[in-house]
Formats: sequence, structure tokens, C-alpha cells
Amino acid sequence: MKQLAKHIVATAMFGSALVSTSAMAEQKIGVVDVQGVFQAMPQAAEIANNIQIEFKDQIDEVSQLQKDGQFFAERLQRDAATMSEQEKKELQDKIMGVREKLAEKGQPLQQNIQRRQNEERNKMLALIKQAIDTVAAKSDYDLVLSSGAVAYAKEQHDLSDKVLEQVKKAN
Repeated sequence: MKQLAKHIVATAMFGSALVSTSAMAEQKIGVVDVQGVFQAMPQAAEIANNIQIEFKDQIDEVSQLQKDGQFFAERLQRDAATMSEQEKKELQDKIMGVREKLAEKGQPLQQNIQRRQNEERNKMLALIKQAIDTVAAKSDYDLVLSSGAVAYAKEQHDLSDKVLEQVKKAN
């Protein structure tokens, strides 16, 4: 009786393995290097330039503050031996004022730039996702994975070039 039960279970397992293997063989699977497509998109460089232009005045102001702070610090270090205590104190106060302005303007600027970059990156990723969906539908793929999630894939399964072409067509 136990032998019969073991044979039935073994047969059922073997049969399900064959069915699942044949079902998997029928699936068409593709791979896309999303990061590579993202970097190859012509819009990527354009967006970076647009963000730099958008925040140019603020970037220049923060850059000037950094230069001023560095100038005052170098001057204090270089001329400290010949300066009076009053001059040293004034220069140190200037350095502290520049540092406060940098903290006041630099961190919010960096956060705003980061926020804008994320907004634009999300827009581009949505375009890539749309392109992947289009390519997968046209070529009748059942599953498309990110190349970062796959240890190995044959080159014939790589859809990155087709997705990049589709993204370029979309704009």
C-alpha cells in the first residue's frame, strides 16, 4: 500500500514537472538593460543641460560664496601672523557669515536640483516602460525582465536596442 502511494506521488510529481517544463518552453522571454537605454537616450543629456540652465543663477551664487569663503580662509591663514586681533576677528566673522549663507542657500539648492532630476528621470523611465510594453506586444513576448535581475541571457533575448529605437520614435 505504501509502495503504491509512493509510486502515485512520484508519477504525479514527474508529470507536473514535464507539464511545467513544456509550459515554460512555450513562453517568450526578453531582457532589457533599462539603465543602458536610459543613458543612451538623447533626452538624458538635454535634460541635464536644462536643469543646469534652470538653476544657473543659484549655482553661480553658491559657487561665488564658496570662492569667497575660500579666499577669506586662505587670507586668514596666510596673514594671521601680521594681523591685529581685531582684523582676525573681522575675517573670522566674514568666514562664519559666508558659511551660514552657504548652508542657507546651498542645501536647498541641492535639494531642488535633486527633486527636478528625479522628476525628469521618472518621466524618462515612464517612456522606457511604455517602449518596453510596445516592443513586447509587437514581438509577442510573455515576460520582459530587467538585465540587472538576470544572471545570464543570450544576446538574442536582449531587447535593449529595440526599446531604445522605440523611445527615440516616441519623441
